[in-house]
Amino acid sequence: MSKSVRVSRDFAIIDETDDYLVVDKPPFLLVHPTKPDGQPTLWKELRDLLAFEIANGGQVSLVNRLDRETSGLVLVAKTSAAARRFGLAMQEQRLKKQYLAIVFGWPDWDERTVDAPLDRQGKHQSSAIWLKQMIHPAGAQAQTEFRVERRFTRSTSAGEQFALLRAIPRTGRTHQIRVHLASIGHPVVGDKIYGPNERLYLQFIETGWTAELERQLLLPRHALHSTKLAIEGEKEWTSPLYVDLAGFLNCSGDL
Repeated sequence: MSKSVRVSRDFAIIDETDDYLVVDKPPFLLVHPTKPDGQPTLWKELRDLLAFEIANGGQVSLVNRLDRETSGLVLVAKTSAAARRFGLAMQEQRLKKQYLAIVFGWPDWDERTVDAPLDRQGKHQSSAIWLKQMIHPAGAQAQTEFRVERRFTRSTSAGEQFALLRAIPRTGRTHQIRVHLASIGHPVVGDKIYGPNERLYLQFIETGWTAELERQLLLPRHALHSTKLAIEGEKEWTSPLYVDLAGFLNCSGDL
């Protein structure tokens, strides 16, 4: 039986059993340490929270991982047996994921699948950002299904057009949803790497968030939210659009 919902410092645990827990992660919280600088991470916070379980043979294994700016659901195994079970579910493609993304422009389609291989851009052409991905025939297979949830304008954006999309990745490549959306002319709002110009990312690293960046990106983080996780035939979890993205929608008029 699941335990009651509890809230940690920067995230909510929306479901928990003796084998696993499901976290609703806020934007800007790193999932794993990237530098030995003591910056808070979801992994470290969970290890602190589950110290008793770890001392008695448990562990913290993040089954799915989100970028620092992406909010939403993360499945965490608390035992080695659960980690193996969820790992097998991923291999058998029984772990299903859905995201919500706010993008620039109104798609002229209601449903679309992008099937385009991805590779690190620096392997094939110049890129100032080491991790930046690109569509390339030498890359790994990547497929994403997109569905339009809403088309809207915003009173604060001079009538500029936006859409809320549901993204269903069929593969799990780095930055897959963001690259695929940019490739079809609908980059994610707030995306510093795949949005208007990758130089905005470098500018952000140098200066932090500025009025100029806000003018071009509109949001201080990319508008991507992990809204649904499911183990096929077993269990599913959902998370509503995070508060900052919901606020962006509230200044809108639907189509």
